[in-house]
Amino acid sequence: MGPFFQWMGEGLRRRGHGVWKVNFNGGDEQFWQLPNGISYTGTMEEWPQTLRTILKQHEITDVLLFGDCRQQHRVATALCAELHIPVHVFEEGYIRPDWVTLELGGVNGHSTLPRNPDWYRRTAARLPPPPPHMKVPSSFRRRAWEGVVYNTATILGKRRYPHTLNHRPWPPLVEGVGWLRRLARRGKARKRSARLLKELQGREYMLFPLQLDADAQVRLHSPFSDLRQAIRLVIASFANHAPAEQLLVIKEHPLDNGVRNWRKYVARIAAECGVAERVRYMEVGDIALVVQAARGLVTINSTTGTLALASGVPVITLGHAVYDMAGITYQGSLNTFWNAPPPPDEETFGAFRRVLIERCLIPGGFFSDAGLSKLVNAALVRLEKHCPFTFAAQSQRQMAQREAGE
Repeated sequence: MGPFFQWMGEGLRRRGHGVWKVNFNGGDEQFWQLPNGISYTGTMEEWPQTLRTILKQHEITDVLLFGDCRQQHRVATALCAELHIPVHVFEEGYIRPDWVTLELGGVNGHSTLPRNPDWYRRTAARLPPPPPHMKVPSSFRRRAWEGVVYNTATILGKRRYPHTLNHRPWPPLVEGVGWLRRLARRGKARKRSARLLKELQGREYMLFPLQLDADAQVRLHSPFSDLRQAIRLVIASFANHAPAEQLLVIKEHPLDNGVRNWRKYVARIAAECGVAERVRYMEVGDIALVVQAARGLVTINSTTGTLALASGVPVITLGHAVYDMAGITYQGSLNTFWNAPPPPDEETFGAFRRVLIERCLIPGGFFSDAGLSKLVNAALVRLEKHCPFTFAAQSQRQMAQREAGE
């Protein structure tokens, strides 16, 4: 996630904590310019023992990850559980925009959050009102550029990291070219999307926001092996069961890398299912505006679902989602969802949101300096609040070492 971990490292070091960072490829190394970088150049078979040595040698009290589904991260989570070392997992926010998830133990499909709406209502009733929240700036261009830099550094560092694992289905060079191609086509995509927004005014439509094809939420926490299966299922169900006057709008993920041409794929499947004239594809645009006017939203397990729920829009999930529970999401089948689905219960969703903010959401973002600054400050407060013993002990040890050195 660009320089996020470097900013976190700087913040932790300023507070007196010792920080070590394991780099698995040239991209990791590129975005870590602090001391105590550990270049892991071994194989996956050697990784568990190496990690065990690192944890013991440096007296590690806490481990921070972004995401918990990569093979190296799964090993780290299991080993830390054995050694009773807390693992704190960052992920893009359960509620977006302007929030980031920071959860102890795991996120999404590995989250320990309950699926009991009564529990959320009881728990939220004991909490004070949430703190005021301000919008966080974010730059698509910055994210795309940092993705290109990361992939380029990974390619150039291949000799140094001969056993690099790529958790994504495409080589870094292919993905980098895809990002550049998407940036070059962005002007035409904006014009097509603007025309579509005008067409949708006054029309009834269902919305299906796409997720990233390489996302673990699709590949590990849903019944689909890739996004193409989900697209085919949704369009086929829409063709067979949706009212004749209804449209289906399929929205491209704003961070899609452009490797696959989803616009052409959607058009082909819609034609095969006989609904080419009723299926629309949107490449860019403010997802909040499109969500608010939708009759309902179909998602695998995207956090766009929580955006729709906050607007009172009915939502059905096709995969595992932390917000999928009675009173919040539609619990029937996809085939029946197209016809007058009920809205979410406002009180239940409000309680769910309040508990999330208290337990595993922090304000901030990854793709602007202002967003990173807010995120790092909030993460430091949350970590020291939830882990006072380990963090205080480490701070005292670091201070004692500095005094001894003086």
